[in-house]
Amino acid sequence: MPRNNWLLIIGMAVNITGSSIIWPLNTIFIHDHLGASLTFSGFLLMLYNAAGILGNLVGGSLYDRLGGYKVVLVGAAISCLATFLLTAFHSLYPYAILLIIIGFGSSLMFPAMYAMAGANWPEGGRRAYNSLYVAQNLGVAIGASLGGFLAAISFTLSFFVNAVLYLLFLALVFVCYRGMDRHSKEKDVHISNVFDQKKQRIKQKAPFYALMWVSVAFFLSWIAYVQWQSTIASYTQQLGLSLNRYSLLWTLNGLIIVIGQPLLKQVTKRIHSLKIQMAIGICLFVSSYLILLRVQHFQGFAIAMMVLTLGEMFVWPAVPTIANELAPKSRIGFYQGFVNSTATAGRMVGPLVGGLIVDQASIHLLFLALILLYIVAGLIAYFYDFPLYLEKKRAKSETKAFNLRNT
Repeated sequence: MPRNNWLLIIGMAVNITGSSIIWPLNTIFIHDHLGASLTFSGFLLMLYNAAGILGNLVGGSLYDRLGGYKVVLVGAAISCLATFLLTAFHSLYPYAILLIIIGFGSSLMFPAMYAMAGANWPEGGRRAYNSLYVAQNLGVAIGASLGGFLAAISFTLSFFVNAVLYLLFLALVFVCYRGMDRHSKEKDVHISNVFDQKKQRIKQKAPFYALMWVSVAFFLSWIAYVQWQSTIASYTQQLGLSLNRYSLLWTLNGLIIVIGQPLLKQVTKRIHSLKIQMAIGICLFVSSYLILLRVQHFQGFAIAMMVLTLGEMFVWPAVPTIANELAPKSRIGFYQGFVNSTATAGRMVGPLVGGLIVDQASIHLLFLALILLYIVAGLIAYFYDFPLYLEKKRAKSETKAFNLRNT
């Protein structure tokens, strides 16, 4: 692995460790400590993720124009400033405003970091993206465990440690990331032949349509997954689980992802289709929620989290890999920003939808709805490459007709 990718991995781990101190506890803090309803908590998290959608789209587009270093530096600076302000101002409305700013700043960085990982290690394939995914989850394991411990002492202390880690990440970016920009500035080759121009336009549209199908499946998967950070987090508190025990579930999540990489590598080496990899992961997601329907104790939640974690190990790294394979060289940043924004959209809608269902019905009805959602996502993911199939079929037909006309 190139040195630059190791620096990206370290930066991702530090960044996510900081944010993971806070985000698993967001709903608990807003609902239990600031006195807001679950529906309001979901609405606030929806605004936070709406800012994240904007950040992903802007960050991906700016990468294609400016390169990754400037985008990541600006995003890190915005997040660092907002998290330090959060240590002083965390009553309901200041918390809401600063949370939205952090959502934009942190999301600005992700498309650029993923695009830089692929650009600096093109021969790495899915390994380039999987390494960042592992770094993210190492950060989750450390940050969530630390967050539960710190929150048990003081939420203010949690906010402060989060801010310090963002400052360390900003320093790393400023010192080490300047020389790693290798973003492509290649322009589309001018094509004079009318027939070839038409084929080129179809070739550009078909991959984007395929990307949209993948993104829909990604979006639906995240709506369900994010319930672990919102409604399920609150549900565990109602059942009497401590904050430390809830945080341990996320520590378990991160550790399984890091420790399980050698086994995952052996499995994915035998799976040559990314859509099969996604389908296996979504089946595991469904199994996790089937387990949740029957458990009320920590051990049961831990088993459900283990199955959920195995599922995300298959699904989450596959999506940026597919985006990179589909993207024209001059639009890699935009494609990464697009898939990241759909994941953020799922995180935005999920808490609100989950909060409404639980407030109006029950947590078990929510689990059944999420299982259905995953089944739909799995079907969409399995057929995501259908636009590419149609494009190849159309291209063969038009080429054959063109050749007949010219013979």
